[in-house]
Amino acid sequence: MNKKLECNDNIEIDVQGKPEQNDTNIFRRELLEWYDAHRRVLPWRALLNQTADPYHVWLSEIMLQQTVVAAVIPYFLKFTERWPRVQDLAQADNDEVMSAWAGLGYYARARNLHKCAKIVSEELDGVFHRDQKALKQLPGIGDYTSAAIRAIAFGLPAVVVDGNVERVMARFHAVTEPLPASKGHLKQLTADVAEGQTERPSDFAQAMMDLGATICTPKSPKCALCPLSYGCQAYAQNIAADLPRKLPKKKKPEKFGYIYWVESTCGEILLEKRPDTGLLGGMNGFPTSAWLENSASKAHITILDGVSFAPENINAVVYHSFTHFNLTLEGIKTVVSKSSFCTPDGFYWHKRDDVMNLAFPTLFAKYLRLMK
Repeated sequence: MNKKLECNDNIEIDVQGKPEQNDTNIFRRELLEWYDAHRRVLPWRALLNQTADPYHVWLSEIMLQQTVVAAVIPYFLKFTERWPRVQDLAQADNDEVMSAWAGLGYYARARNLHKCAKIVSEELDGVFHRDQKALKQLPGIGDYTSAAIRAIAFGLPAVVVDGNVERVMARFHAVTEPLPASKGHLKQLTADVAEGQTERPSDFAQAMMDLGATICTPKSPKCALCPLSYGCQAYAQNIAADLPRKLPKKKKPEKFGYIYWVESTCGEILLEKRPDTGLLGGMNGFPTSAWLENSASKAHITILDGVSFAPENINAVVYHSFTHFNLTLEGIKTVVSKSSFCTPDGFYWHKRDDVMNLAFPTLFAKYLRLMK
């Protein structure tokens, strides 16, 4: 057993200079010193010695839900240029917001984003809550996002745990229980090390996320560069790359249907404004039939009853993967006369040339590229 020496700051180290791995003060110190030297520069992040903009923090955190930083950056810049304040976003037309969000996915986030902006602007004078419980009453804000806003925007203590933080803590403590069953344990471990972090809670939260994003990465972690390797149990056991463990993914079900390019004789394209609820809710797109798990059961959309589809009108197949299923849509192209076609509610005509420049969700953008 190694002899112990007493330091001036009352922190024990062994004769080889290794800190005790359960010392949270050392954990925080090492992490923050690393962060001061290696922090990422992100458009929503306050620079050193600057105060974060709560609007920017909230907007970025909503966008970052289930979406990587690289994909979010251009959307964040577009939104903040177009709507510099939460009040500006609140006053925007909902269709404008949904169109600007097109391609980022998980469209319920965009609907909740606009609802939340309206509440903050109209009921809270443009000021976000600091209290987590109050934040969670706002549309689209849950446990993680409320903690992130409290810590990053206001510099108040909060337990901020995203996938990056879970990975850091699972490896540091060699937690072998698979996710998602280990989520509660990992959150408690984060709370244990975050307790007492009253001086720099904003930096601490962001440092944990940066470490997971740049050093403690899912594959090939850079353990030799990690400021926490001194006490990382997974590193000591040479199992860092294997953690956190996850239960095997279930095979995604397959769904099938049709997607339509309906063109009028005067050169307009039939589009659909999808219902606010459900997948791609509130977005504009091309008409589709129902999406069914049995390919043989798929049937054409009823608004096209009486329209003939010759075999040569089958012009493209679109493949798209959603979170919970894979989708295959068989493309159908046809021409109709507007004078003999009854356009139902929720559908509208758009000039063909202008359709080529519209912003669509990824599924419909794929079909548009095929049609180009």
